[in-house]
Amino acid sequence: MTTLEKGTAPVDGRRPGEELLSARDLVQEFPVRAAGGVRGGTVHALSGVSFDIRAGETLGVVGETGSGKSTLARSVIQAPPPRSGSVVFEGTDLTRLRRRALVRARREMQMVYQDPYGSLNPRWRVSELVEEPLRGYGVRDRGPRVAELLDMVGLDPSVYGRRRPHEMSGGQCQRVAIARAIALNPALVICDEAVSSLDVLIQSQVLNLFERLRRELGLSYLFISHDLALVKQVSDRVAVMHLGQLAEVGPAEALYRGPRHPYTAALLDSIPGLDARTGRPRRPAPLAGEPPSPLDPPSGCRFRTRCPRARERCAVEEPVLVERAPDHRVACHFPIEPGTPTGADAPADAAERTTP
Repeated sequence: MTTLEKGTAPVDGRRPGEELLSARDLVQEFPVRAAGGVRGGTVHALSGVSFDIRAGETLGVVGETGSGKSTLARSVIQAPPPRSGSVVFEGTDLTRLRRRALVRARREMQMVYQDPYGSLNPRWRVSELVEEPLRGYGVRDRGPRVAELLDMVGLDPSVYGRRRPHEMSGGQCQRVAIARAIALNPALVICDEAVSSLDVLIQSQVLNLFERLRRELGLSYLFISHDLALVKQVSDRVAVMHLGQLAEVGPAEALYRGPRHPYTAALLDSIPGLDARTGRPRRPAPLAGEPPSPLDPPSGCRFRTRCPRARERCAVEEPVLVERAPDHRVACHFPIEPGTPTGADAPADAAERTTP
C-alpha cells in the first residue's frame, strides 16, 4: 500500500487539534439468556472507556475480535446509547438528547460500515442512495449535489448514477457509501472495518480517498480495524482495546515503535514481516491463550491471564490509563520501559507472580 500523507485542513468553526468529541467512562452491557447449555449472564462489552477525538485527526482503534471496537462505534452514535457515561460532541452531550435533537446531531456524525453491499439498499439506484440523506434532512437542489458527491469519490455520475449495487464492484459500492457519509458535510466519520472486505489494491485506493477527503473537507475519523498495519498507515493516534477496555492510547508512530503495554507488544509481535520497532525481519509470535469471556472477565487487569508480566497486584487492582510519555497513556501496573524487551524489566520476585 502507498503511504498516506497525513495532513490537516481548516475545519469549519474549529482549529485542527481542538477537541471535537470527548467520551468519558462509557459502559455498555448486554444481557444474555441461558440457552442450549450456555449459561446466561451479562456481556461486559465496554467498561469505563474514555477517549478524545481532535478536529482534523484520525484516531485508530485496534484489538482482537470481541474486544469491543464495533460496540464502541455504536455507543458513540447512540445506537444504542451506552448504559452509562457521556459522549460530548461539539459541546453537546449526546447521551442527554431526545430523539429529534439526536437526529439533528447525527447530521454531523456519519458511519461507513464493513459490508458495502449490506449497507446499501439493493433496489435503489446509486443516485437515489446518495440522495437519501439529503432528502431526509430537507436539502434542496439535490441533483447537482449528488453529481458532485459521486465525482468527489471518483465515480462518473453519468455512468454510475443509474446503476444498482449488484452491478458494481465492492470497491465501487464502498465509494457510494462514502459519498452518502459525506453528503451532509459531517465533522466526524466513523469507519467500522470499512476496508476489511476489500482486496489489497482496492483497500489502498479507498484509504487514499479517505485521506484526500480529510484534507479537502477537514474531516475527523474514528477508524476501527483489526489490521494493525493498516491502522498505523492512516492514524495520527491509536487506541488499543482489550476486552472492553483501553489498554494503551498514543501517537501512532510512538506506539508502534515502542509499545508500553504487553498486550500492544503481543499484537505487534503477531504481525508477519518487518519488526515495527527495529525494521528487521522476524517471525510472527501469535498471542498465547484464548481471550477471557466478556461474560466473566478476570478480576483486576483483564489481560493478566495471558500476560507474561502479571503479578499479584494485577489480580486485585484494576489498572487505569496513566500518561507514561507525552500524549501516550498506558493502563498497566508494570509497563514496558523504552529500550527493553517484553518482560525484561518487570519485578523479578517470583513470589509476586500471580497464578492466571
